[in-house]
Amino acid sequence: MDMLWNGWGDPAKAAPLPETVAALLRDLLGVKPRTAPTPALEDLRPPARTVGPAVLKALDDAVGGEGHLRTDDESRIRHTRGKSTPDLLRIRAGDFSDVPQAVVLPETHDEVLAVLRVCAAQGLAVVPFGGGTSVVGGLAPEHRDFIALDLRRMSGLLDLDPVSRTAVLQPGLRAPEAEALLAEHGFTLGHFPQSFEWATIGGFAAARSSGQASAGYGRFDEMVLGLTVATPEGTLETGRAPRSAAGPDLRQLILGSEGAFGVITSVTVRIRPVPGVRVYEGWRFDSFDEGAAALRRLAQDGPRPTVLRLSDETETLIGLAQPEAIGTGLTQGGAGCLAITGYEGTAEDTAQRRERAAAVLTACGGTLVGTEPGDRWAHGRYSAPYLRDALLDAGAFAETLETAAFWSRIPELYTAVRTALTDTLTAAGTPPLVMCHISHVYENGASLYFTVVSAQGEDPVAHWTPAKHAANEAVLAAGGTISHHHGVGTDHRDWYVREAGPLGISALRAVKRRLDPDGLLNPGVLLPTD
Repeated sequence: MDMLWNGWGDPAKAAPLPETVAALLRDLLGVKPRTAPTPALEDLRPPARTVGPAVLKALDDAVGGEGHLRTDDESRIRHTRGKSTPDLLRIRAGDFSDVPQAVVLPETHDEVLAVLRVCAAQGLAVVPFGGGTSVVGGLAPEHRDFIALDLRRMSGLLDLDPVSRTAVLQPGLRAPEAEALLAEHGFTLGHFPQSFEWATIGGFAAARSSGQASAGYGRFDEMVLGLTVATPEGTLETGRAPRSAAGPDLRQLILGSEGAFGVITSVTVRIRPVPGVRVYEGWRFDSFDEGAAALRRLAQDGPRPTVLRLSDETETLIGLAQPEAIGTGLTQGGAGCLAITGYEGTAEDTAQRRERAAAVLTACGGTLVGTEPGDRWAHGRYSAPYLRDALLDAGAFAETLETAAFWSRIPELYTAVRTALTDTLTAAGTPPLVMCHISHVYENGASLYFTVVSAQGEDPVAHWTPAKHAANEAVLAAGGTISHHHGVGTDHRDWYVREAGPLGISALRAVKRRLDPDGLLNPGVLLPTD
């Protein structure tokens, strides 16, 4: 099944806003219902192709023919941009300025190399395409005709080593399919980001993804033990042991590179046994500061739950911590901040960690509110993007952004980003609702994930851009990183350049020139074009 062309996920899972939320939008934010209908997919016509038949035949030959080259309007539209709110608003408005010339579907590493050779000969850019879930402009290259290199046919489990607890996965394998294949052997990857239902293994590696159970399983880049990468200059193999002192770790060069250095064609990952027990529960704290201090205690001194999250007062009030129960905080008082803790493993280990963590959380001022909030969170953990689409349909603007910092900087970062968003959007006549949660914790710091809702204004994309830029400036000024797990794309690129510094960017440009001398791969993503 393909994802919605103008929204997120499975059309059957889309649902209208609860009346409590619709009323909040009208009363607090002045949101007005949309009147212009979204056009039907079959009525849309992207710009005509400029790539000629000889090039298309060469691409078709590179992937063995048999329908693995697609040039029809629907395929091209479905591979236009990603799933950020500006991406969706632009495509709903009929803006196809970033549409690919064609969609190419290789099946093997050698076919990917063959496609890259054709594109190099023709000066045609290449955008690797997994699940299409980028929310940072990672699928819209700059100023070039390009093809979308759709990796969905590369979706197998190539090898599983139960002794070493490793698996070799192909890049186009969607996360649910990967979990199903591993579960047949009694294993799990343990990587469950919000994009889980649609994102792919290659995309997780290319964007340094972080899952909702990262406190227990780690980030995806911590799971990666080896990579095979196809580049215009040949094949790059990285990782032959779990750890090595043989020079700099080339895996880290590819992880987070967002397709700008090469096309990931296989990923060797660490796997773990499927847990026998999963338990999720809710805790309430009087304030965000108090809850954050409790999370820091667990992250630094243990015991660390598998899942550890904290919503601020506003997010708790609205009920966004549990998207399928949105609005419940308004009718139930909603005081304080809701934390979600989750424990996975054997029954004995889970019970021990849960008891010890409860003692820490209680000592830090937390009150246990039972398993019901945790179960609701687990049930609705992938629902927020559908809620975003419902908000857009109702005439609201809704978008997210995230960052991370050391613990000592978290309070300043939290205040700075909230203030930047609130002040900028209020000055534009669309005062926002700004919510935040801590979604990933480490011994030395944590991430902050912000959700922003406001009226759309006359031009929704133009309305958001100054606020996004102001938030980016606030992140850097407050000592945060420009992205914790969404990646750089084009949306964060200019701030990433400042974060990495001139010498760092020069070093990365040198890498790109060696691996991709003609600048074919995702031009303008991650690094500015020359």
